Amino acid sequence: MKDLTPESFVVSAGRSRVPGEPLNVPPVLASNFYLPHERIYARGESTPTIEALEEIVGGLEGGRALAFSTGMAAVAAVLDGLPVGAKLAVPEDPYQGVKGLVAAGEEQGRWAVTRIHLADTAGWAQAAETSDLLWLESPANPLITVADLPAICEAARAAGTMVAVDSTFATPLVQQPLDLGADFVMHSATKFLGGHSDLMGGVLATRNDGLHDQLTERRTLSGATMGAMEAYLATRGIRTLALRIERAQANALELATRLEAHPEIIKVRYPGLPNDENHAVAKSFMNGFGPMLSFETAGEGDRATRLCTAARLINHATSLGGVESTMERRAVIPGQETIPPTLIRFSVGCENVEDLWRDLEQALQASK
Repeated sequence: MKDLTPESFVVSAGRSRVPGEPLNVPPVLASNFYLPHERIYARGESTPTIEALEEIVGGLEGGRALAFSTGMAAVAAVLDGLPVGAKLAVPEDPYQGVKGLVAAGEEQGRWAVTRIHLADTAGWAQAAETSDLLWLESPANPLITVADLPAICEAARAAGTMVAVDSTFATPLVQQPLDLGADFVMHSATKFLGGHSDLMGGVLATRNDGLHDQLTERRTLSGATMGAMEAYLATRGIRTLALRIERAQANALELATRLEAHPEIIKVRYPGLPNDENHAVAKSFMNGFGPMLSFETAGEGDRATRLCTAARLINHATSLGGVESTMERRAVIPGQETIPPTLIRFSVGCENVEDLWRDLEQALQASK
């Protein structure tokens, strides 16, 4: 089915198409299997339920995918491949889980870390000449900074230097880092892939069979295999990914445009806005601008908290990527103290855009 568009592939892939078999691969609730067979134990040899999800994500990314119990388990599988004393380049302010994992390894002497502003393309290119791994997160959480992935991936690298991209905010429908030259792409399946805020999971994809085999072994040894029900829910959720992204992305652009013109908003961060500092680079290689934005209110930090609490339709909750809209003030999250105090991260969902706007307007008024 290589001739299918992503919109059709995401619906049709990961099915057995065997007469008499279920249309949807069911949750295989089994830890072990009858012998003799190549499938022995679910932790090592996976299950048909997990493999259905991997087929879909791998096909969308143009590589081979591997599902993990959480997004952080997927991150750890990449970092665990670094030798002691390796040089690791990361964004100055990555996702707080990654920040903590990187800092812990640094303290243990496992690797030396260089921290680079995500928009510093020249800095990343320089790091590629001396680092073992570049870990990029684009668009970034929660400032929505977009890295110039084509330029960074094409930069001259030292022998063995690898590039990994956390593409959770973009999804495979908005950007494909492997096409640009990345070695790994990571998604928190908890977010847009699953799409319904009811599971935890992570996925890695690569085009290098040797790297895929290494990741599989690390997943087996660490016990980070995705559960059967999580894989089933993620597969069911990803079927509507194209529809959800199309609607949520359109909503995000409309809301960002209106927020930018609102007198109580001092800054909107969304690469779809023509005057956003990330617009030009995002437009150059991304297929759209995604459903994530952030904005800063006038006033003190508590104003942002009151706004989130006053919302009636938009959910005041952490995480993102669900069919429902969520927002939260990020500066109160441990490890995010450098974030602007009134910044609100807004995961735009699939509700009617006029309903969302009315809710934002009333919440802005109520929070004064």
